[in-house]
Amino acid sequence: MPIEPLPTAVALLVMGVLLAVSAIASRTSGRLGIPFVLLFLLVGVLAGSEGIGRIPFEDYRLTFRVGTVALVLILFDGGLNTAMSSIRRALAPAAVLATIGVVGTAAVMSLGARALGIPWPAALLLGAIVSSTDAAAVFSMLRGSGIRIRQRLADLLEIESGVNDPMAVILTLAVTGAVAHGEGASLAVAGEAILQLGVGIGFGLAVGFGGRWLLAKARLAASGLYPVLSLAIAFFAFGAPTLLWGSGFVAVYVAAVILGNAPLPYLAGLRRVHDAMAWFSQVAMFLLLGLLAFPTRLASVAGQGLALGLFLAFVARPVVVAACLAPFRVPR
Repeated sequence: MPIEPLPTAVALLVMGVLLAVSAIASRTSGRLGIPFVLLFLLVGVLAGSEGIGRIPFEDYRLTFRVGTVALVLILFDGGLNTAMSSIRRALAPAAVLATIGVVGTAAVMSLGARALGIPWPAALLLGAIVSSTDAAAVFSMLRGSGIRIRQRLADLLEIESGVNDPMAVILTLAVTGAVAHGEGASLAVAGEAILQLGVGIGFGLAVGFGGRWLLAKARLAASGLYPVLSLAIAFFAFGAPTLLWGSGFVAVYVAAVILGNAPLPYLAGLRRVHDAMAWFSQVAMFLLLGLLAFPTRLASVAGQGLALGLFLAFVARPVVVAACLAPFRVPR
């Protein structure tokens, strides 16, 4: 093994090249109509062990941790830029979509997977995993792709994507536990969902108002230290409720909304810094996911995977969303 700093230099060189290629490739996103995150994913696949880059990478634990930190930063940035008026306009339908909508999508997807011959345990697990929308993809599409939709719908999409993860995580863990231990589903899943959402919202409000007071009262030595303090607040907002069986993702988003709607010092600068962090997080997360993809392993399940993806996009999610939003008189 070569001695330092050579391994670090190689790692930074590879990382620098991949980040630069991803950033430059994003210029083609608008012209080709391809989401940014898909381009980042493709760059990772091409750089992976079976692509032209031949980078050997199969560290799922590292990817999970990077993905968690990335989603924390993405949600915090999204919350900083969410106006309280948007919350009031879209909270009720977003809450229904983030709870009942996730469960309904999981159920319909499980039926579709079973119809393709996938055994029930795997079908239920697959439905739970894909039941929620991805916050990174939603925020990227709405903020960076130039797509313009009605403001109420944009608010609904952002809020729903920011708070639906707990339900999907709870469903996935419940199904995994049932499959692993042969246990049946119970009302405990619903109780756990309520607990995670309640603790997450409660901690988010507490950290948000506490962070608002701290940022307003702190007299830091340099303006560049304020983003450091806001980043500390974001990490605390995720870590504390997670240790108490709450949803750290919901807490981060709620805390950021409270902070973003306060007259904080250097608020415009804070938003710019966290916007940059969110973009870096998106690139890093989807690059790693691309590096984890082995095309030869995907070939054997490509048919079922594409069929399920189309079923999710054109049947499961539209049907469930239409049913959930029917009471709110949302235009077709």
